Amino acid sequence: MGAPGPGGRWADLQPRIVSGGLMVLVGSAAVLLGGPWFQMLVVFAAAVMIWELWTMIVADAPTRGMLLSALAASVMSGQLSFTSDWGLLLFLVVPLAGTALLARERITFFAFALGIQVAGWGLVWFRAEYGVTWILWMILVVVATDVFGYFAGRLIGGPKFWPRVSPKKTWAGTVAGWLAAAVVGALFGRIAAVPMAQIILVSMALSLASQMGDIAESALKRRMGVKDSSNLIPGHGGLFDRFDALLGASLFLLALYLLTGRPGAAF
Repeated sequence: MGAPGPGGRWADLQPRIVSGGLMVLVGSAAVLLGGPWFQMLVVFAAAVMIWELWTMIVADAPTRGMLLSALAASVMSGQLSFTSDWGLLLFLVVPLAGTALLARERITFFAFALGIQVAGWGLVWFRAEYGVTWILWMILVVVATDVFGYFAGRLIGGPKFWPRVSPKKTWAGTVAGWLAAAVVGALFGRIAAVPMAQIILVSMALSLASQMGDIAESALKRRMGVKDSSNLIPGHGGLFDRFDALLGASLFLLALYLLTGRPGAAF
């Protein structure tokens, strides 16, 4: 076979690299600075994803989506400085408000809106509680899973991982993501001097969680009949398309914390 033409399988690579590079610069700066800078970035991203979620369900009522987005930003900003566990109930405000406004897909909106907010809160909490080293570990596991999965899937191809939900995702890309996550875990295991086997296993589990986040959003898009959550980011679609895996990873670590009292056995 000849090399792929401009409209071939690599057609989206250049815009993905450029827009991805800009996101890395902004995200890296916020992660390193931490505190209100990271919080503001997470709140902004979560609010935009709430808007994208709404417009996927109701394309002809963007104003209501913007109002819900603004409400989500207000709730999350307050939640991130709230000390009582009861304050977490405020995360139900936006899902319930959206449910009341919708004539269809109420459960869909409720579940995804709640997940976006809780995952965003988890990212900020994780950065504040465990510092920059471990938030970088989480992000790099997600990025490595995505990058190596992308190239392995395009180069190797082969059987699909879950064709009914995510027709582009292959077993080759999925396994490549797990292996890349294991390498990232091993590197951080040496840096942080934690048990190697444990950090590798947690990293691979985190990789799978990030893939499930991606698959969940893919299922949502197929259900709504849309290709991307929006067209805000060239080559990537919307923020939801770009950060769905990170949301899955954050929810996984929060669940692990609830089960074990700490984000992972390797910590």
